[in-house]
Amino acid sequence: MFKRFRLRDYDFKLVIMVLALASIGVLAIGSAEASLQTKQLFGVIAGAVLMIGLSFFNYSFYLKLNWLMYFANLGLLLLVLLTGEEGGGAQRWLKIGGLQFQPSETAKILLILFFAQYIMKYKEKLNTVRIIGSCIVLMLIPWALVYKQPDLSTSIVLIVIFCVIMFAGGISYKLILGVLLVVIPAVAIVISLALQPDNGILEDYQRNRILAFIYPEEYASAEAYQQLNSVMAIGSGQLDGKGYMNNEITSVKNGNFISEAQTDFVFAVIGEEFGFKGCVVVIVLLFAIALECIAVARKAKDVAGRIIAASVGGQIAFQGFFNMGVATFILPNTGLPLPFVSYGLTSLMSLFIGIGVVLNIRLQAKRN
Repeated sequence: MFKRFRLRDYDFKLVIMVLALASIGVLAIGSAEASLQTKQLFGVIAGAVLMIGLSFFNYSFYLKLNWLMYFANLGLLLLVLLTGEEGGGAQRWLKIGGLQFQPSETAKILLILFFAQYIMKYKEKLNTVRIIGSCIVLMLIPWALVYKQPDLSTSIVLIVIFCVIMFAGGISYKLILGVLLVVIPAVAIVISLALQPDNGILEDYQRNRILAFIYPEEYASAEAYQQLNSVMAIGSGQLDGKGYMNNEITSVKNGNFISEAQTDFVFAVIGEEFGFKGCVVVIVLLFAIALECIAVARKAKDVAGRIIAASVGGQIAFQGFFNMGVATFILPNTGLPLPFVSYGLTSLMSLFIGIGVVLNIRLQAKRN
């Protein structure tokens, strides 16, 4: 389980960037919803301890439990559908004892770890119909359980993660090109059908969010309301922002014009209070973390390490881009958290676990 590592191989840069971004999140949440700041702070401290602990734990050891991870993940997702807690028109949370968490968030890291071992075992046969087909089926089962909650945003993230997993695993470029030629027009057709009323593909609120993005002037007082206010908040911060926890009456946040400011629209709080400079810091940290994960993937000692590091980096980059895209109204409202910044302890702890594994992959990286 444990090996002797050289301290010079430890990725202190990645740790510093993650903790800096998480600290900004604690500050932003304190301004958005003061009652949640202490919980987020404890989450960051616990996550940091877990991250550092996992960084010295040989990832090859627990990857052998990949099937246990897979079925545990399925079990949690099934429990959500059967006995899950409801909120906001969705059933996404489990309450065990006094602990409430969101299994769709833990599903991301559990599936990454499972497929890392599964693909490494069959890496020589990855480009065969049998192995690709089995990978699709194994992903489709948990994906369907998440989609049924309903949780369209996390379903999209799982698809992106799966694509990164297969790419990092070494799938043929010819297969990638062939899939793209089929998938791109198919997605366009599905989206056009989904926007039709009474189609059964999307829930009404999901379809309205997409229509609000396309026709914001028609949905300004409904689905587009939050995003329009978010853009107003970010723009009002200008270069330097209005100041942390300011009491200006012109503040969009202080006027409660942004709901869920601590989660989906936390970037709007940062833009208003810390201005363009604060937004740039968050963007740079977020994508620097993702790029560092990809750099670790390039040096990984094996296929499993490459898949894990690349997938964690891909998840952080994709979720970060989508969350900020929603806050700035360049994308439809999806409800994805901003990695390490938005409130949500399940998402936060899952991300810290992912980074902890990436740090261990870096410690065991191939030495030039």
